[in-house]
Amino acid sequence: MPVAVVTDTTGYLPRELLDRYSITAVPLYVVFPDRTVRETEITDYPAFFDELRRADSLPKTSQPSVGDFIAAFEPLLARGDEVVSIHISGGISGTVESGRQAAEQLEREGKGGERVRIVDSATAAGGLGIVALAAARCAQLGGTSDEVVDAANRARAELKMWFAIDTLEFLRRGGRIGAASAWIGSTLRIKPILTVERELSPVERVRTSARMFERMVDYAQQRHDSGADAWVVQHIAAPEQAQKLIDRCYEVFGCDPLFVSEVGPVLSAHTGPGMLGVGSVPKSFFD
Repeated sequence: MPVAVVTDTTGYLPRELLDRYSITAVPLYVVFPDRTVRETEITDYPAFFDELRRADSLPKTSQPSVGDFIAAFEPLLARGDEVVSIHISGGISGTVESGRQAAEQLEREGKGGERVRIVDSATAAGGLGIVALAAARCAQLGGTSDEVVDAANRARAELKMWFAIDTLEFLRRGGRIGAASAWIGSTLRIKPILTVERELSPVERVRTSARMFERMVDYAQQRHDSGADAWVVQHIAAPEQAQKLIDRCYEVFGCDPLFVSEVGPVLSAHTGPGMLGVGSVPKSFFD
């Protein structure tokens, strides 16, 4: 059977790649005091960030509903596909669990839910995007569902991704700071560098934006030296810094990125503006 790959919007894959690899992205939600909207419905990012800065309390976020997943899975199953559904870490979101519940409901209803495989990527943002792309590449080459799941798991094992955050303030206010909470007691006047290993995990902290940037370039060099040259850059409301990082990473890796994208409202609501991300896997996943 052909294999369809589903993910969620927190990978922030560019539309062109979603279309090229026929990936379905199920949206998460941003919950404001007066309304709940799919993050794909928020298109004016500057206005969203203005609202974040002014808000007394940050908006909440929510995983897709079981019904959202059923709406994504059902037509794929009806046309005879198997489905591999790859999502943001279960350590920071209930998205994986919603997907599992949807598959179980479709199985009970005799609609092919047993043909859905749910994969917890144990990462987020560009890391999730890379893992979903590796799986979709395998599916595009005719891989079975077992092979597609294996490609996702192998890509995740090879993945390393860093996120440099302008301030811990938004993570502190949103309560999603994970293991980096130990840094709160010292000062918020640091530039934290984090990764996602199921939950947000601290890597190191630096004092200035310039040092933060250079550490991201150093990390790209480490990834190149280890043979992981399929790279991505992401940012939140920092296009100029992102372009500088892309230029430096191009010098390091000697090739174009897999993708570059801006992280959208769901994750931005937790980290605030000013984030830079860089990560990679070996190119062999995309040969």
